[in-house]
Amino acid sequence: MTKVKICGITNAIDAQRVCDSGADAMGLVFYPPSPRNIQIKVAKPIVENLPPFMTSVALFVNAEREVIEKVLHEVDIDIIQFHGNESAEFCTSFSRPYIKAIRMKEGLDLYAIEKEYATARALLLDTYKKGIPGGTGESFNWQQVPHDLSKSVILAGGLDADNVAQAIKQVRPYAVDVSGGVEASKGQKDQHKIVAFMKNSKF
Repeated sequence: MTKVKICGITNAIDAQRVCDSGADAMGLVFYPPSPRNIQIKVAKPIVENLPPFMTSVALFVNAEREVIEKVLHEVDIDIIQFHGNESAEFCTSFSRPYIKAIRMKEGLDLYAIEKEYATARALLLDTYKKGIPGGTGESFNWQQVPHDLSKSVILAGGLDADNVAQAIKQVRPYAVDVSGGVEASKGQKDQHKIVAFMKNSKF
């Protein structure tokens, strides 16, 4: 069954909704320009109160080493998600497993990328939009994703309750990642949208 990560949690109420929904992972964005950015003092108690088997994921975009280390020191994060131009060497230099996000430009060689990021636990495939590292709310052409990658694929980009079932059938990813597709407004989740997304992604 496809795993589900709900990203962009900014408050304890939404965190509880994600936990209650049956999602497998929760994403916390540590990227100040994002409307979904979360402060350490807010993230810390959220992660401390997660139930067993709920994976916490910290998202960074070209962050300085000191910033990442401070978050990891203060917040008990399970996995790091690198969403910028970080090298594989940089990604592996922290005491956590990591996911590497790839923005799906036309002509991208995913076979070369998975070789470059051989130490990644998975590749997260997201929509490319110039100047925007993620959270575009737009999907990309899923036919770009080959079915014989050796790395686990996490599918992101414009997913919602209406298209997630088709996305899973077509791409057959290890997991799907949603943020804007389950929001009432940027940074605020919608309980009904979360429930509908989970229902349509677990089949």
